[in-house]
Amino acid sequence: MPDFTVRTAEQLPALLQAFRKQSGLTQADTALRLGISQQALSNIERHADKVSADRLLKLLGILGVELVLRKPSESPASTPSAGPSW
Repeated sequence: MPDFTVRTAEQLPALLQAFRKQSGLTQADTALRLGISQQALSNIERHADKVSADRLLKLLGILGVELVLRKPSESPASTPSAGPSW
């Protein structure tokens, strides 16, 4: 899967489900690895905005997904074309 820029919590459920399916894991398999019930994993996939960072990172690790944080790059229009203007 390509990289995805996530800007809202509402984007997470579909991505988590897609990464799980791409990994060939069922909800039951993933839940077992995470140490929770299948129903709890289903709830996580539906309401990812309510999940603790610790649990989300564990889930991402199981799915083989890494979390990368970076500042957004500036758009070319806002980048100065020359050196500093003092």
